[in-house]
Amino acid sequence: MSRFGDATSVERLAEGRYRAELDEGFGFAQALNGGYLMAVLGRAAVEASAHAHPVSTSAAFLRVAKPGPAEIVVEHRKSGRTADMFRATLVQDGKSIVDAQITTATLDPAAEPVWAGDRPAPALPPVASCSILDEPPKNTTPRIAAPDDEFGDRGDRGFADRVDMRFDPSTMGWLDGRPSGRLEGRAWFRLRCGYEPDAYSLALAVDALPPVALNVDAKGWSPTVELTWHLRAVPAPGWLAVLGTGRLSAGGWFDEDVEIWDSAGRLVAQSRQLARTGRA
Repeated sequence: MSRFGDATSVERLAEGRYRAELDEGFGFAQALNGGYLMAVLGRAAVEASAHAHPVSTSAAFLRVAKPGPAEIVVEHRKSGRTADMFRATLVQDGKSIVDAQITTATLDPAAEPVWAGDRPAPALPPVASCSILDEPPKNTTPRIAAPDDEFGDRGDRGFADRVDMRFDPSTMGWLDGRPSGRLEGRAWFRLRCGYEPDAYSLALAVDALPPVALNVDAKGWSPTVELTWHLRAVPAPGWLAVLGTGRLSAGGWFDEDVEIWDSAGRLVAQSRQLARTGRA
């Protein structure tokens, strides 16, 4: 199994109970990424289901998850011919960390859209023309590195060493004090371990962009309060295009919508989250 496969694996303990070992490499400063946690919860729900894919997940983030052992409690809520519904709760130290409603179904990889609207895949610059966000040491300023930059022997950089993201430079002005003034972010996404796109890596990808509010009024970490995402198609191998936008930032809250398009030019995932505006 790949690093990501290992990091999101679950072990059945009993009916409706699973064990996971949460990987510190999928977090920042000991706070684990919400998309990573949804991938783990999705695996547990599919393990408990007769269906192959987590097609809809709505997660409330109650507390910060920490690396290390965790338990997932899966409650079967409804069964149908085409879908099962579950409540999945991530628990650490006897406390609920993430509470999710997950619907599973089995998607046909060969299915073609009946209607897909008139919006094409996002117009991202070529991968080679995009930038790498070099994660800095704590309390220092991040920088944009050239795509062929060699990071050298810097030790384990956590999330940046697990996820390969190439950012559209036009959405990264916040790095040098020139935010665009729009809730936006765009990037190419893949996992460095070679794990090809599937439902679980899409769960990670929908929450992988820097907060779109950094281009407006946020500074630093912006904690997600609730995130809902939908698997729309089984993704093709290769790079994923991630497009993030938002509608409103007000009163310390902002929304973030993400669309993910695969290498075949298909819309494969959608998400919306509500988050707090980060402050330095």
